[in-house]
Amino acid sequence: MTLPILYSLRRCPYCIRARLALLLAQQPVMLRDVVTKNLPDELLLASPKGTVPVLVCTDSSVIDESLDIMVWALKQSDPSNMLLSAHPDAFQAMMELINRNDTEFVVSLDKYKIASRYHHKDVVDYREQCVRFISYLDKRLTKHNYFLGNQPSLADYAILPFISQFSRVDRSSYLKSGVNTPYPNLQRWLTAHYQNPLYSKAMTKYPLWLDNREECLFE
Repeated sequence: MTLPILYSLRRCPYCIRARLALLLAQQPVMLRDVVTKNLPDELLLASPKGTVPVLVCTDSSVIDESLDIMVWALKQSDPSNMLLSAHPDAFQAMMELINRNDTEFVVSLDKYKIASRYHHKDVVDYREQCVRFISYLDKRLTKHNYFLGNQPSLADYAILPFISQFSRVDRSSYLKSGVNTPYPNLQRWLTAHYQNPLYSKAMTKYPLWLDNREECLFE
């Protein structure tokens, strides 16, 4: 059976959320793990912009945006109802929340990561920019276990890899914040995801495809 091909980078948050959605959809793919310094010609031919993830479908169509891959996968199969199909306004609400993550929080997060790495004087300011969105998410979780209710949705899994990154930028500060933390609900939410075997499965390390050109079944 011919399967879609996913070009992916293991620790890239965009790739992580694409892999999570494929697992949630129970959509098997042939995984080709790559590194940004040595992208294969096949990937660049499929998507000249040269970023991952890239999904090459069985009909040769190409999806090269992580959120589009997530939606495509869940529209193929959504056994856990990640799209909250019974609620007609849910998809729009999910997309609005994800867009805020992608256009606001991620920009601040990237600045925070760089400032922390190089001990930049503005690191506290960038962290505070991140915390504004973190606090907003925490408030959403005061009444429900997940962002749109008591069951996880596309929004939770699309945002998860970036919250995980934030928690690791300054791990000691993050762990110290466990006592009297201003966002306990989000920490509970993140821990619950870490304890889900699905997350570990999405983070499994595979051989680099260019080393031997042997594809790995990812399902």
